[in-house]
Amino acid sequence: MIPAIPAVLPALLQRFDIPGPRYTSYPTADRFVEAFNAVDYGQALVQRKTGVSTPLSLYVHIPFCESLCYYCACNKIITRHHSRSAGYLRYLSREMDLHTQQLGQGQTVTQLHLGGGTPTFLSDDELRELMAMLRRSFTLAPGGEYSIEVDPRTVDAARLRTLAQLGFNRLSFGVQDFDADVQKAVHRIQPFEQVSALMAQARELDFDSLNMDLIYGLPRQSPESFARTLEQVLQLRPDRIALYAYAHLPERFKPQRRIHSADLPGAAAKVAMLAQSLAAFRDAGYVYIGMDHFALPHDALAVAKRQGRLHRNFQGYSTQPDCDLIGLGVSAIGRIGATYSQNAKTMEEYCDHLGQGRLPVVRGLALNRDDLARRAVIMALMCKGQVIFESIEQAWLLDFRSYFATELEQLRDMADAGLLLLDESGIEVTAQGWFFVRAVAMVFDRYLQADRHRAKFSRII
Repeated sequence: MIPAIPAVLPALLQRFDIPGPRYTSYPTADRFVEAFNAVDYGQALVQRKTGVSTPLSLYVHIPFCESLCYYCACNKIITRHHSRSAGYLRYLSREMDLHTQQLGQGQTVTQLHLGGGTPTFLSDDELRELMAMLRRSFTLAPGGEYSIEVDPRTVDAARLRTLAQLGFNRLSFGVQDFDADVQKAVHRIQPFEQVSALMAQARELDFDSLNMDLIYGLPRQSPESFARTLEQVLQLRPDRIALYAYAHLPERFKPQRRIHSADLPGAAAKVAMLAQSLAAFRDAGYVYIGMDHFALPHDALAVAKRQGRLHRNFQGYSTQPDCDLIGLGVSAIGRIGATYSQNAKTMEEYCDHLGQGRLPVVRGLALNRDDLARRAVIMALMCKGQVIFESIEQAWLLDFRSYFATELEQLRDMADAGLLLLDESGIEVTAQGWFFVRAVAMVFDRYLQADRHRAKFSRII
């Protein structure tokens, strides 16, 4: 059980609730450059094949959705024409072939995630085809983590059975909120009874872990309405809960322009919803994994947290070791060795690259030594809430207090505010500081410190 977390003091909120990255990577994806292209990515794949192999993870992006959720900031294509997915699978197959030409057939995969969009937009036959394609190209290791994002409106008991037969052992249900008025305001109607029945059926099928996504700060939400949603969530008792703060950025994400700013809860209401969520999950026996994530003590994520094996990747917190990630599909992001890469963001450009026999990578980044050292510090903060200077010094052959002298000086204000403990041996985030761990990590972000345009990121609370 996590220790009690005090309420956020208004003065701290005003001072440290600032826009900042979520640090699913460092450097963050907005730092990717077009100078890194498919040729550079191909070289990284060759180096992986000839070098010491680290564990491998796969992400497959399915961009299609039948209807638009107004809060959504994902790369998606809204269509009711399910015929479009058949053509998309053919291009995914070509992309896999181009990877196996570089890596060879049968690279062992220990983690697979299907995201979107709506992966369950695909029919059962298309899901079977996709999994057959993946198994032809890669070896899915026994006991690996194989997860899929599920829109409750697109599945029934029979479809859940198909997912289990295909080898998926983890499901993530997109719920966000059970309140009818909130669901109407965000254009996503899915009654509690529907989700409850699906989760019961999923448990009968013996999936290893069931996750539920929630969002606070949505239009027409209030602390009172969200308290009712929390009660319903705890009735269902998912193994994991991901609790996100809604980031209203209509200038960046066109669907959000359909949300009226006047309907959004204020800062005090958002803090109240976060505080009551933390208290409710703690009292129900959930472990606070970090930032957005909670898990029951038996869940693999909580076990990894206890054992110090927690990692963070483009999908959030992970139990898998610090592994390479191949991103497949339009806009998918990957990581191979000391490089990041991203596929073309539009379907037209993605298909054009593959049609010409090229990997669809259009931008990325080759990390330098400073990037790698700072990534180690930031990920230690995000995953463990502490940095031990000696471990960074030994790994990167640097003197921490000298190399990061400016950053350590900046942290003193946070230490004085009670967000962290700072001594000669390291940094430790306090219970209060976990609210603002992104702000702590931002101090070590060399790119962000020189950037005057931080408002492009969501706020911390």
